[in-house]
Amino acid sequence: MKTSRLEGFYKKTLEERLGILREQEELGEADVRLLKTGGLALEVAERMVENCIGMFSLPLGVATNFKVNGKEVLVPMALEEPSVIAAASHAAKLCLPEGFHAESDEPVMRGQIQLVGIRETEAARKKVQESKDELLNLANSKDSVLVKLGGGAKKVEARVLQGARGKMLLVELFVDVRDAMGANAVNTMCESIAGKLEEITGGKRRARILSNLCTERKVRASAVWKKETLGEETIEAILDAYDLAVHDMYRATTHNKGIMNGIDAVMVAAGNDWRAVEAGAHAYTSLQGRYLPLTKWEKRKNGDLLGSIELPMAVGIVGGATRSHPLAKLSLKIMGVQHANELAEIAACVGVANNLAAMRALATEGIQKGHLRLHARNYAIAAGASGEQADAIASRMIEENNVSHSRALELFQQLKKKK
Repeated sequence: MKTSRLEGFYKKTLEERLGILREQEELGEADVRLLKTGGLALEVAERMVENCIGMFSLPLGVATNFKVNGKEVLVPMALEEPSVIAAASHAAKLCLPEGFHAESDEPVMRGQIQLVGIRETEAARKKVQESKDELLNLANSKDSVLVKLGGGAKKVEARVLQGARGKMLLVELFVDVRDAMGANAVNTMCESIAGKLEEITGGKRRARILSNLCTERKVRASAVWKKETLGEETIEAILDAYDLAVHDMYRATTHNKGIMNGIDAVMVAAGNDWRAVEAGAHAYTSLQGRYLPLTKWEKRKNGDLLGSIELPMAVGIVGGATRSHPLAKLSLKIMGVQHANELAEIAACVGVANNLAAMRALATEGIQKGHLRLHARNYAIAAGASGEQADAIASRMIEENNVSHSRALELFQQLKKKK
């Protein structure tokens, strides 16, 4: 039976962890080789980006203890920063057995076509609205497969904007992209109707592209942490930290960075466009006219802590790197993801978990104690140590409560002299 509750998983050797994954996720030998080697062949990489000169690897780990909508899931995360996976796993464990609840909107993306040089912009806007059926049919003729799957262009809207260079007409095409992120489908449709829009409005086409602020495609996630688990004083301190983030954008920026630590790592592991998710998230939280936290934290009547998040998230499980990168496909397999909305919901849960972990650390021992403990091995490696030497130096620094690059250098030099 599949479980995310792998007790002591972090204490096991790499081979032991792979063995657990191999058995639980029914991975084949080819899958294990991908995990060991990074999975991406140089000839594939050369076709993914221009001017390719090699590959840049990131560690791939799994966050444990996640239960999303009643389903236990191991969550692959690709990133270079220590403590993020451990923090997410621990926060997820603290809200068991209930775990997280998540939901998401239909996968609708917004495409935009800018038209300039129109004499009567309001009259042109009305003409566009009157021609919406013709425009939708034209857009959908460019992607019959998407339409057969139940997706396609669903709505056309137009609005007049006053720019620094004069008035412009912005026509917006709303497209259900199903299990795709949607950029290619939306951009193609926008370009396909731009000529017709010139005929209708008498204007000249300019920008034709999707928006990454996909407010029609939001995801929401929440979880409850019991007061008996966190402690009443810790809950009060977390609420104070949240209050600061609400009222100070400098704190809110770092608050949201911690959330995106987790979300971005899931996006990278799943071969998705994490830059698009980042852009949409930060723009969304600024819609009220000031920069705000992505999460909300409140105390329930019984004293428990409720954490929630809402943000736009354009993700896909078809097209792009999700199909060209072998490890992206394997990450989706490990999560058991069948549809794009499931990936978005899992990522949102990870964001809430990382936020809880960060604020709990801030409210209690401080962020650096646990963070530096997990950085200790990196400092040892940077000093020149490897293998058991690096482990020994890391352990010594943690024991001394003195985790730093300079101390790692001192200990490494001592080990070299002993040889």
